Order: sequence, then structure tokens, then C-alpha cells
Amino acid sequence: MGNRLFKEAKKAVAMAQNDGSNQEAIHRAENALSSAFANSTLAEKEQLHQYQDELDNLKGQ
Repeated sequence: MGNRLFKEAKKAVAMAQNDGSNQEAIHRAENALSSAFANSTLAEKEQLHQYQDELDNLKGQ
């Protein structure tokens, strides 16, 4: 089945990347990451950190 919140965060980050520096998409992705982080395994948390880095790069553009 997998972690639903993790999957939603991954999808939200991908959408934010597709939308470029759209602040609303970035904000949604950050909220999804925050929710997923609290309910994730150690391996998932490492991936979520990478997703956060990607969002930080988008915000810096």
C-alpha cells in the first residue's frame, strides 16, 4: 500500500517543479512535505529532505 502522505508529497513537489516558481504550488508542496515527514520511515525522510532541497532551489530562482 505505501505511505499515502509520502506519495502526495512527491506528487506535490513534481507539480511545483512543473509550475516553475509558482508560489502557491511551492506552498502546497511544502505543506505536503511537512505532513509526510511526521509519518514517514527513515528512508522516506531522507527522500523528503531531497524534495525539500528541490523546493528550496525553486524558491531561489
